[in-house]
Amino acid sequence: MKFLFCCTSSFSSVSQIETAIDGGQNHQNFHVFSSNELKTATHGFSSSNKIGEGGFGSVYKGRLQDGTFVAVKVLSIELESMRGEREFISELAALSDIKHENLVKLIGCCIDGTSRYLVYDYMENNSLTHSLLGGEQNRMKFSWEIRRDISLGVARGLAYLHEEIEPHIVHRDIKASNILIDQNFKPKVSDFGLSRLLRDNSSHISTRVAGTLGYLAPEYAISGHLTRKSDVYSFGVLLLEIISGRQVVVFDLEQGEHYLVQKAWEVYNAGNLVKLVDPTLQMNYPEEEAFRFFKVGLLCVQENVRLRPTMSEALKMLCNEMDIQDVQISRPGLVADLMDIKLSQKIMSHSISSSGTGSIPNSTSF
Repeated sequence: MKFLFCCTSSFSSVSQIETAIDGGQNHQNFHVFSSNELKTATHGFSSSNKIGEGGFGSVYKGRLQDGTFVAVKVLSIELESMRGEREFISELAALSDIKHENLVKLIGCCIDGTSRYLVYDYMENNSLTHSLLGGEQNRMKFSWEIRRDISLGVARGLAYLHEEIEPHIVHRDIKASNILIDQNFKPKVSDFGLSRLLRDNSSHISTRVAGTLGYLAPEYAISGHLTRKSDVYSFGVLLLEIISGRQVVVFDLEQGEHYLVQKAWEVYNAGNLVKLVDPTLQMNYPEEEAFRFFKVGLLCVQENVRLRPTMSEALKMLCNEMDIQDVQISRPGLVADLMDIKLSQKIMSHSISSSGTGSIPNSTSF
């Protein structure tokens, strides 16, 4: 991966980026844009062109001079902590030299003073949060076949990151809003700003947890212990969302917060998985396959890390290449209280300061 040496420093000029890519040679698949090009493409980053917003900035639809539609992420740089700068570098490191049909394609970037821009292929159907979870009318557009293919596509993308490239990449923020859908409903895993590189079978210990509540693996949220199984947990939650059409956390005025993982576990124990399948499908789905997908989701979110499948195993289970009919599923893990995470972070920070060892985190998404 050509960008690995850049992960410990920041870029201050376009020439540094050009030098980093292929040792200064022209890279035909990557373009360094000027800020004027991107301003023109997005009509001055007009609010009418805004298609998304995250913890590190906003995303705008743009059209380049050659007619190509793109998505431009404008990163918010916090100079004191350099949080946005770290996301910028992480995205470049993760996406500059890897290609997969289920990973978003990074077209180029731009540096203008303290401003940082990342340019991607434009996805006509936005994210799963916007398209699938944006209301009943939207969900009706997603047939069982489309949901199945989206689930398999995300699984393939993650299996590629976890097992097929070196060093391995842990995404750390798998969630519906980070799964983009193109015009053919093909899924693309996006937003690698929080990703971590893992060599061999190593893990990463962080004093601060990065991710999104509801998708966080409990062992990572509480102890900061990050492995590829942390992504597996998040994928399991996402799989339950895709099949049920329900958001990961729903707030009820009378009963408080409801977590999808808890609901799935309840209906599984009651032997009534059909109750969790999205009713907008109107029973137009193969029952055996739908139940298998739910079981895989529950296997991925088990509290015991060792019992969770790898992503390649989860993919085989989804494709019915591994029999899970008699597999026992144990209780899922769940972090429902942000205060638990904050308390554990204080304990970790104190422990690491005392020992003089540890890893400094890059950011959080809370």
